[in-house]
Amino acid sequence: MKNENLYKYILGIADNSLILGQRMGELCGHGPSLETDIACTNISLDLFGQVRSFYQYAAKIAGDGKTEDDIAMLRKEREYVNVLLVEQPNTNFAYSIGRQFLFDVYHLLFLKELEKSKDLTLSAIATKSIKEVSYHQRFSSDWIKRLGDGTNESHQKIQSAIDDLWTYTDELFHQTGADKAMVKEGIGVNVTTLKDKYYHLVKNVLVESTLKTPESKYFQKGGKQGIHTEHLGYLLAELQYMQRAYPNMEW
Repeated sequence: MKNENLYKYILGIADNSLILGQRMGELCGHGPSLETDIACTNISLDLFGQVRSFYQYAAKIAGDGKTEDDIAMLRKEREYVNVLLVEQPNTNFAYSIGRQFLFDVYHLLFLKELEKSKDLTLSAIATKSIKEVSYHQRFSSDWIKRLGDGTNESHQKIQSAIDDLWTYTDELFHQTGADKAMVKEGIGVNVTTLKDKYYHLVKNVLVESTLKTPESKYFQKGGKQGIHTEHLGYLLAELQYMQRAYPNMEW
């Protein structure tokens, strides 16, 4: 493949949104209120819309006859390179919102930098996505504040969720070989430069929410290398079922 690093780089961006989109889609019909339920579903649809643009571009680069559906639905677990954070299950609503918030803050910072890419296609996708992700961050941040500064029970649940999910945040700033190659070409984002601002923004929201910032220095990683938690296999089994049960199915 002529542009293998670019192909891998695109998957590294898109897989995060695909897996998180699937997780948020699982909440359809299970939200705490109708308005929130619809909002979570819309976030899922936004993420899938972004994914389509990325996978269409990746398929074009691959040039091997694969389509966006093949890339999304027919890879094996170890071939997905999303961060571990986005594949964590919907343990309860606090976990879903905590996971969304911790990714949203990163996602918006990342897209604002990707908008500066020398690759005009990636830049255009980022520009289109920023408006959606800005809403995602406002939505999740508002819920963090409502839960943290709400009842004793809501405070305890969102604090537990943030404590547990914190261990997956550092991986957001790890660079793969493809990441480094694309940064050198002025195409990719040097995510290491986003780390300090990310934790500053996250901590500001936690303070406003009367929540404690986790002090744990232990972080898990592996997702960007295709080494995932047990949760991804179950997620993919559901995500890929129709394509694998009915090969080459078209609507």
